[in-house]
Amino acid sequence: MHALRAFFEGRGGVGQGVLARAYERRDGTLWCEGVPLEAIAASAGTPAYVYSSQAMRERYRALDAALTGVAHRIHYSLKANSSHGLLKVLRAEGCRADVVSGGELMRALRAGFAPDDIIFGGVGKRRDEIRAALEAGVLLINVESAAELEIVETEAKALGVHARIAFRVNPEVQVANAHEFIATGSRGHKFGIPWGDVPAVAMRALASPHVEVAGLDMHVGSQLLSLAPYRDGVARLAELARTLRAQGAPLRYFDAGGGLPARYDAEEAPDLALFAEIVVPVATSLGLELIVEPGRFVVAESGALLTRVLYRKMSGGTDFVVCDAGMSELLRPSHYDAYHAIEAVRPRGGTKTVDVVGPICETGDFIARDRLMDDVAAGDLLAVHTAGAYGYVMALTYNTRPRAPEVLVDGSRWAVITRRETLDDLVRLEAASLDWTEA
Repeated sequence: MHALRAFFEGRGGVGQGVLARAYERRDGTLWCEGVPLEAIAASAGTPAYVYSSQAMRERYRALDAALTGVAHRIHYSLKANSSHGLLKVLRAEGCRADVVSGGELMRALRAGFAPDDIIFGGVGKRRDEIRAALEAGVLLINVESAAELEIVETEAKALGVHARIAFRVNPEVQVANAHEFIATGSRGHKFGIPWGDVPAVAMRALASPHVEVAGLDMHVGSQLLSLAPYRDGVARLAELARTLRAQGAPLRYFDAGGGLPARYDAEEAPDLALFAEIVVPVATSLGLELIVEPGRFVVAESGALLTRVLYRKMSGGTDFVVCDAGMSELLRPSHYDAYHAIEAVRPRGGTKTVDVVGPICETGDFIARDRLMDDVAAGDLLAVHTAGAYGYVMALTYNTRPRAPEVLVDGSRWAVITRRETLDDLVRLEAASLDWTEA
């Protein structure tokens, strides 16, 4: 048995944990919890996304338990995966929501999250989105610039409401993670108010009768390779909290953001005890309620993308495995050079070094390159792991390809929670005839 399969069966050090319990091999075939993946593929077709309810629950509970030393709120970041079915699982556990668009706000409310369980973030909020958040009465709007504060204040005044805000601070710390595109808390990134500018912006907010400065927030990045940025970031955030309190800010929340990693290959699972040792004492010393905003940590390892092998093909010395899923279903390998483990649901025996590619008319359409994996043939079913985050939410309809369905597994039962798109769905918004307007 090669190392990949040992990892996903949970035999050995890195395999222990949530993923090992979510996906395991029985009688030579891969199951998700109590359901064989072959049965899901036979009924729902391929490609298809599959999620383990139990994996999500266990991740949430583990983080919640780690933070028991302080009053805290876990706000799941919808941008990782905003599927209605997944949101209902997490809400039932007591999880709250973090949204970054008006669309995600709609999804959170539709899934049953109370407005005061929702935080609205995002660097480029439109005026109508800010108005919608104020009308809904969300817990906090995370303000990311002085210009945005002005719009929040104007809209709150027009609506006759009091806007509760937090400042998203760029702590300007050194961040090491898997790709530069998922680092957000270093100097020069577009996110947040530069650390040194926060006191001046706060003075304006504190002078407004329409705004309440209720919290401070940071997000140093995703898939962090070390917890050191948290240590540095919360120290800087705490310094600002003391400064703002001296200015009269009625702070209530200390938001350490998200960024806890998922395991895509042989990474170590995040040390939640160490994370708690970093963030809990700071929030406690300030007397503030701690907020954390995990995304991929909660859902990534719950998910697998099922895809069927269409062809084997040799070209220029490269052995291609051509599948019915590609960059349209999983953009991360092409966009971030990301690694996702791949295995045959029912292996034939033996391994090959191959490129796993999709049907999209792009050379950049691949899931893996130069990968040693199970030897497979046309018709075989593959599982692409750790696809619960940034899979479906980043899916494309490029080449006019309908998006795949989403399937939720809970014990020995499963259900389609998002149906497969049809060709009619793809053209539903297009005008059949043009209603011209004269200039």
